[in-house]
Amino acid sequence: MKNEEQSRSLFGISLSDRPTWQQFLICTSGFFFGYLVNGVCEEYVYNRLQFSFGWYFTFIQGFVYLFLIYLQGFTTKHIVNPMRTYVKLSAVLMGSHGLTKGSLAYLNYPAQIMFKSTKVLPVMIMGAFIPGLRRKYPVHEYISAFLLVLGLILFTLADAQMSPNFSMIGIMMITGALIMDAFLGNLQEAIFTMNPETTQARNPMEMLFCSTVVGLPFLFVPMVLTGELFRAWTACSQMVPIDSKPPSKIPARPAVRIAEGDGDREEEEERKSLV
Repeated sequence: MKNEEQSRSLFGISLSDRPTWQQFLICTSGFFFGYLVNGVCEEYVYNRLQFSFGWYFTFIQGFVYLFLIYLQGFTTKHIVNPMRTYVKLSAVLMGSHGLTKGSLAYLNYPAQIMFKSTKVLPVMIMGAFIPGLRRKYPVHEYISAFLLVLGLILFTLADAQMSPNFSMIGIMMITGALIMDAFLGNLQEAIFTMNPETTQARNPMEMLFCSTVVGLPFLFVPMVLTGELFRAWTACSQMVPIDSKPPSKIPARPAVRIAEGDGDREEEEERKSLV
């Protein structure tokens, strides 16, 4: 365990010389900061740039994940589970991300986040049916989760009356994402249970790396069926900054020679030709 703590690092920067509470604070602060920046960027892309291609967005984001994992120093030598272990997990992970991001075209960001927060109840229910887990929770925890979900539903219904960006299509998409999230959390926990080495400090990136690599090919199916692959590519190619276009040259007007004695008028015509 001591060796695992000594090998802990973040983006190649060693945290082993820091106390445990500082490591915890740095990691949790980074998590919340990253989640905040991610939310701001998603809201901007969907509402300001009108880029409503959830599957394509998820596809590109997967390569960003792989790049960040590479910066973290993870290699395939650290993998302890076979790739087939992550097939089911990858399918529900990419499905959840794609539907969640696609729903932003029909819901505002606060409503989406509040709706996603209700996943605690489906995760608890699905945990009782996943092989290898078969979890059972006390009755009061189910009641607490139900009350939480009820409160969020009331918030969502109120938002539907006030928000101009609220649609039943978005509700259906985020509901599908919640169903996949119910499998996602439990499948992750099942992998941890089957092979505890997956959770060790030397393998913190394995699950994200493997589920991303295995899941990226799954995204081609919805991208092709919905036509997003070509429409999103076209939309990206058209998003060229205005400043990058070279200014068009305006031909100068020839100076008009005026008879001698009208020098002031001639100077005025020359000034206009420079505009």
